[in-house]
Amino acid sequence: MSSLFLRTLRDDPADAEVPSHKLLVRAGYIRRAAPGVYSWLPLGLKVLRAVENVVREEMDAIGAQEILLPALLPRDPYETTGRWTEYGDGLFRLKDRKGADMLLGPTHEELFAQIVKGEYSSYKDLPLVIYQIQTKYRDEERPRAGILRGREFIMKDSYSFDLDDDGLKAAYHAHREAYQKIFARLAIKYVIVAATSGAMGGSASEEFLAESDVGEDTFVRCLESGYAANVEAVITPAPEAIPFDGLAEAVVHDTPDTPTIDTLVAWANDTLDGTYDAADTLKNVLVKTRQPGGDWELLGVGVPGDREVDFKRLEASLEPAEVQLLDDADFAANTFLTKGYIGPKGLAANGVRFLVDPRVVDGTSWITGADAPNKHVVNLVAGRDFTPDGTIEAAEVRDGDPSPDGKGALVSAKGIEIGHIFQLGQKYTNAFEVDVLGESGKPVRLTMGSYGVGVSRLVAVIAEQCHDEKGLRWPKSVSPFGVHLVIANKDEAAITGAHELAADLDAAGIDVLLDDRKASPGVKFKDAELLGVPTVVVVGRGYANGTIEIRDRFTGEANEVAVDAAVESIVAAVRG
Repeated sequence: MSSLFLRTLRDDPADAEVPSHKLLVRAGYIRRAAPGVYSWLPLGLKVLRAVENVVREEMDAIGAQEILLPALLPRDPYETTGRWTEYGDGLFRLKDRKGADMLLGPTHEELFAQIVKGEYSSYKDLPLVIYQIQTKYRDEERPRAGILRGREFIMKDSYSFDLDDDGLKAAYHAHREAYQKIFARLAIKYVIVAATSGAMGGSASEEFLAESDVGEDTFVRCLESGYAANVEAVITPAPEAIPFDGLAEAVVHDTPDTPTIDTLVAWANDTLDGTYDAADTLKNVLVKTRQPGGDWELLGVGVPGDREVDFKRLEASLEPAEVQLLDDADFAANTFLTKGYIGPKGLAANGVRFLVDPRVVDGTSWITGADAPNKHVVNLVAGRDFTPDGTIEAAEVRDGDPSPDGKGALVSAKGIEIGHIFQLGQKYTNAFEVDVLGESGKPVRLTMGSYGVGVSRLVAVIAEQCHDEKGLRWPKSVSPFGVHLVIANKDEAAITGAHELAADLDAAGIDVLLDDRKASPGVKFKDAELLGVPTVVVVGRGYANGTIEIRDRFTGEANEVAVDAAVESIVAAVRG
């Protein structure tokens, strides 16, 4: 350690919000170069490479072959698939000296499809799985949490190419099992949840989420049935339609000063017969959407008034369209919209598409806006008095909501996305006409799967799940060293003995970090706890009596062993 490129810090960095960010910086694993961009120092790089190797070994085990594609990419392939536009501001775009448009790769479906098209021509070449571990670039609007959400990150992305859907499903399940092995080896607590495909396209899609309170992904699960899904992928069970017979007629009422759901409910309970709550009202939220390359269009979204619109669910439902809330200029340009009093009839009369929550089925009766200031309509019945243009999954998902599989209630939790697998189908092979000659002699269009693991993010995820108030606690599978050997004695015999022990451990194949600094034992012990190597060996006062101490960073247990048996005991501790 006296010559190691390492400086530990006693104080948390000012910009750090989450434990992994604080500890990785304080322990000298990473350093910030720019917002969302980090340098990997020696210890951090050793952990990163260890994670890479675990990922690589499990990918190789399913027959995948590693390649490496460029990160600097031409525009044309992404123009062909539409993602040059779809990615919007998320792409790092640049021009070369001749003015040609280029980008820094956010993901590589296009390039993989092209390279297979160029190399393979027969059904005999299939199936194929190829992968890379490579730096990706996405211009995050708000990079945060250190390497958990950066603008430059390392990802393993693999792609399967098959002749038919059966082959695709086999490759998908092989990756699913490989990912479970990877995360088990990395000692990560995670869940597998149903997910949306988003800009990737395709059909089946699942996310692997590491359980964490600092996660940006909210997922729900049903403890009774095992159902789990990212909130964006939850399908709301729709109730049965209600017959119109006997339903009261819709009546417009004066409702002075009721622009909010709370004020409307208060008016209803003061004025109408019966008892009302927010669930009896229909909240109509106006947004504007724009398809890639298209113009902005108004969209009305109707949800029960006791629920908020979840913007992430709304965006996922409308992808690849861009979505924004209306601003004052939009309301000024569309004078038929009356803030706080917007109703389905006014939207229909002005040609505005209106999508509703699946709970708004025919026969349900609502109190909602009457498209005029201080006016609402009571008993407006879906299917009788207004007809939506369709349904949309946009309302928030709450604890206690019925599980889509009908086997219990949902509970929510936070997670960090660490892996995502997609059955892409033929979106990209169609775009580039990736065909091979089939057994019948006719061309066969290949079908693809795409499978990602956030390699650099995994370092932060492990740090999030494996730390205590003193510092990091790395699993043995990724620890930067097998042993942290602390010289806590100024006696020359102890110092000599520690160096000899380090050499013996090195000869036994154990990677040793030797703290030979001329610092106090207290400083050395604090650094050992901060750095998080799982096995700490102390050559201290007991050395004069023929003993050294072995500490377990995870359990806190400490055992004295004889110097003569030290190597054997330490090797057992490291490899046990």
